[in-house]
Amino acid sequence: PQDLPREVFAVDPTTICQNLNTEVLYRCRKCRRALFRSSSILSHTEGIGPIAFAHKRIIDCARLSGNDQGKCTSYFIEPVQWMEPVLLGVMEGQLLCPKCMSKLGSFSWRGDQCSCGRWVTPAFQIHKSRLNWLHPEVKDWLPGELGEESSYMAAPAMLQAVTTAKDGHT
Repeated sequence: PQDLPREVFAVDPTTICQNLNTEVLYRCRKCRRALFRSSSILSHTEGIGPIAFAHKRIIDCARLSGNDQGKCTSYFIEPVQWMEPVLLGVMEGQLLCPKCMSKLGSFSWRGDQCSCGRWVTPAFQIHKSRLNWLHPEVKDWLPGELGEESSYMAAPAMLQAVTTAKDGHT
């Protein structure tokens, strides 16, 4: 099998000294193996929501065009070193936790559609519900998604709330 160039992959967070890093760390919800850092998340503009999937359904398009904007339920990330054995020689497949083999998401070099309707290419998609995250200044693990916001965007607000609570302010 042909190896992929090393520069294609983000560094595996298990190989980095954790106390030097100020980024949010994302881990497998089942076994807590470090998977990626916030710098590996690839942003995309939000798509048009459920109507983007209308061509796949036998549902009235008018019902789908309401105010029900789709939210992103996954992170699209750059490939990380732990993914390399899975990516070699195939165009698409599942992404499993390298420690507990729990399904985290999927990948496709051709791309895939986000739950918000946006097409992302290439797609290394990790479901938020399969993750916990930790901000370096917060000592408790938090679920992969918080309410309406993605956990990465909510991290500063959560950090402020935790810091305020520790200081005894309301």
